[in-house]
Amino acid sequence: MASVLITGGAGFIGAHLAAELLQSGDDVRVLDNLEPQVHGGTGRPEYLPDDVELVVGDVRDPEAVRGALQGIDRVVHLAARVGVGQSMYELAEYTGTNAHGTSVLLQALLDHPLERLVVASSMSVYGEGLYRDPAGEVTAAATRSREQLQAGRWEPCGPGGEELVPMPTPESKPPSLSSVYALNKFDQERLCLLFGEAYQVPTVALRFFNVYGPYQALSNPYTGVLAIFASRLLNDRSPLVFEDGEQRRDFVSVHDIARACSLALTRDRAAGHVINVGSGRSITVNKIATRLSRILGKEHIVPEVTGKYRVGDIRHCFADIGLARELLGFEPQTELDDGLVELAGWLEGQVAVDSVDTAAKELASRGLTV
Repeated sequence: MASVLITGGAGFIGAHLAAELLQSGDDVRVLDNLEPQVHGGTGRPEYLPDDVELVVGDVRDPEAVRGALQGIDRVVHLAARVGVGQSMYELAEYTGTNAHGTSVLLQALLDHPLERLVVASSMSVYGEGLYRDPAGEVTAAATRSREQLQAGRWEPCGPGGEELVPMPTPESKPPSLSSVYALNKFDQERLCLLFGEAYQVPTVALRFFNVYGPYQALSNPYTGVLAIFASRLLNDRSPLVFEDGEQRRDFVSVHDIARACSLALTRDRAAGHVINVGSGRSITVNKIATRLSRILGKEHIVPEVTGKYRVGDIRHCFADIGLARELLGFEPQTELDDGLVELAGWLEGQVAVDSVDTAAKELASRGLTV
């Protein structure tokens, strides 16, 4: 049995992880500032297990962090501002929470011996995923230029303009940081791994792919795409799909994410590594929107393909989870359709404030959508 602190643990990933750890017999404490954009200013979330100790405080506050660490053996660092689009115009807020907040935590850990540190990173650090060229060689895609995107030519090309086929992306692919959020997440994982190496704290960085499941913040227009689509559908509005909707993503259940975090807290071989956590499968945004509409009984609501793009977005990225299998003993257990049915069941009776149009106008006013 261990005492575990989850920073940002009142969010939907943290709540599922807390439940997972409680079942294992661990004591769980959560440090969270209950950000209104995520929690709506409603206080302690109803979904947070009763046996979890909630400390309301900000990860940027050294005193709050030091207090939350008292009696703690292990830390899972989830605290972060999330969302590519918003990060591009709230630079100070995102960098302050994500990079500075992580450094405040690590500063406090200098005086607090720890058995294990796990930090949540993101698939966004890859930028574009990995590809194969016509000769079958593995290659990175050339960056999509604004001119290319304005012309509606969505698919990335090779360095010589050749056609490419997307493939699962392993941890060995060099980062390509195409947004402030991506840069922040890379900062978080590198800060934690550097700290772990220097101070002999076994540390694991988990790169989450597109996480979905019950308790997602439905009224946050910058959260995961499935929550955004669900918010639109619950309000009988069409999901807004950028580009042509044929971009591919890896949607992974929050239950699998929670289990991967729990494994990372105990598996010795994982220490010092960056590890992908995804389903290992890909699906287009068009197909996921259509599936969610069907499962919610909203088949009559057709996704609106906008033909627009957002600065910082990438085309295709889905996980190679071979390293997670090897080092964590991780295997995804939730099939996508089963996960969507569970999500739909939770959505019954939920109220979602659809703020997508407001967010879209904000991005457009700053020239971040074209």
